[in-house]
Amino acid sequence: MSFSHSLKAIAKVLALSLFLAVAPSLLAQAAPPKADIGTVVAGNGQFAFALFQNLNADKDNKGKNIFVSPYSISTALAMTYLGSAGNTKTQMADTMRFTLPDDRLEAGFFSLLGQTKATPDKHYKLDVANALWGQQDYHFEADFTSAISKYFDGGFNNVNFVGFEAREASRKTINTWVEKKTNDKIKALIHPSDIDDLTRLILTNAIYFKGDWALKFKATDTKNAPFKASDGKTVTVPMMEQTEHFPFMESNELKMVELPYAGDDLSMLVLLPAGDIETFGAALTPEKLQEYRKQMLPRKVELSLPRFKFETRYMLKPVLAAMGMPDAFSESRANFSPMTGKPALYITAVIHQAMIDVNEEGSEAAAATAVIMGTKSIEFKAEFRADKPFIFMIVHKPSGSILFMGRLSDPPPAAAN
Repeated sequence: MSFSHSLKAIAKVLALSLFLAVAPSLLAQAAPPKADIGTVVAGNGQFAFALFQNLNADKDNKGKNIFVSPYSISTALAMTYLGSAGNTKTQMADTMRFTLPDDRLEAGFFSLLGQTKATPDKHYKLDVANALWGQQDYHFEADFTSAISKYFDGGFNNVNFVGFEAREASRKTINTWVEKKTNDKIKALIHPSDIDDLTRLILTNAIYFKGDWALKFKATDTKNAPFKASDGKTVTVPMMEQTEHFPFMESNELKMVELPYAGDDLSMLVLLPAGDIETFGAALTPEKLQEYRKQMLPRKVELSLPRFKFETRYMLKPVLAAMGMPDAFSESRANFSPMTGKPALYITAVIHQAMIDVNEEGSEAAAATAVIMGTKSIEFKAEFRADKPFIFMIVHKPSGSILFMGRLSDPPPAAAN
């Protein structure tokens, strides 16, 4: 072997040795620690219960169905959070229960996104998608958009919100994307009144789930039966029935059953409180749910569950502001400078729409969240100095009648002091 060949061989060995030495650390950096994923999941869970309690306490929701996807809302607001700064960022972190540094939060959400997407071998469908929709020719910081693309798989799309026709075309484009990502279950997420000429960015998340029960109900066993509604009235509903072994617990507070979906990755927990549903919901916490789940044991259960399907739509701005992040919605205090390089944007709306269909075969659910951001309006001071002849009128506003009309060409001089 020649001297040059020997040098090349030695170089290859050294390069391989170096790679083997640093590869473990590189892989460790690529995958977030499991503890970080757990922290993201725990924070999202705490936010989910806090959000539910706020919706549960809202007098406008009294006696009404409630259904949201906390995961969708957390994801959409996590993307928004990465573009926040100052007190706005602090408030959002507290409200959303984001406790990790940005880089670990990003990596945690990235890993969670990968885990929640169903692979082709699964017995269910679970799809999650994110996207950014920014005003064309408006500057967005590359660090912000690249982070959303890298960690949330959220592509950036140029649209135009200026002018009615352009805005409507953009709105329809975004709504079509949402429909496609939710298997046509979430339609018209963004209404014409939700955006205007000052809209500059919309962050969207869409989630779709469809799964069959591990133990399906027989349609022939479904019978009409009475259901006592919250308002005290009794309504007739299609009641599905079966007797099988399910995880179950019972106490003085409630009964709870767990219905697994095929594949056993997912399940539906059904909590039936002994007392008032709204009082029970107000006191429900992640810790309490965990205690209830520890008490569950396989039992033969005579199960009766209504077949139901409904949709919800929420404008979450007042709820989220009340939960602790008002600055994000304030035109004067919002700070999203990492998005654009200056604190020019604020959140004008957080829209969440969801649907649920529970039947004998299984369940289908979809949800979408849009965080709409507008540019802050600039107040221009106008000057009106009547220091030359002018016309004036006294007008009767209801009728439009001009009661008096005149011109001041030669005002009387000011009295001497």
